[in-house]
Amino acid sequence: MTNITLAQANIIIEAALAKGHELNLRPLGVAVLDSGGKLIAFQLEDNTSTLRPQIAIGKASGALALGISSRKIEELSQIRPGFVSSLDRASRDGVIAAAGGVIVVGEDGTPMGAVGITGDTSDADEACALAGIAAAGLKPQG
Repeated sequence: MTNITLAQANIIIEAALAKGHELNLRPLGVAVLDSGGKLIAFQLEDNTSTLRPQIAIGKASGALALGISSRKIEELSQIRPGFVSSLDRASRDGVIAAAGGVIVVGEDGTPMGAVGITGDTSDADEACALAGIAAAGLKPQG
């Protein structure tokens, strides 16, 4: 199984933050995890609120844990709120049910890791994650 490399993670973070600046977003926190959920790289912009690291990691780890984006976890929480709320207890790094956590896949569709971003609206966070993934020449899960 291929994982996101540190070099790729750094490109993802740099491009995601650049997209945030381009969109004039609030300060972001960006986490990149490998396919096993281990943190590869993380950056937090100046003046973010205190829970941003945990939220970014929770978006990415939740996506990996369920095999779907954190946007889809948010949608699932509307249908099965008890199930989704119980996941946080079962997860080492939490499960955040809000867009901004995107799984990165290899050419064969196998997960290589995930990106989690927080700091602005969930839609904006997700847009930055997708921009970072594309800049690294990688693909988000479909």
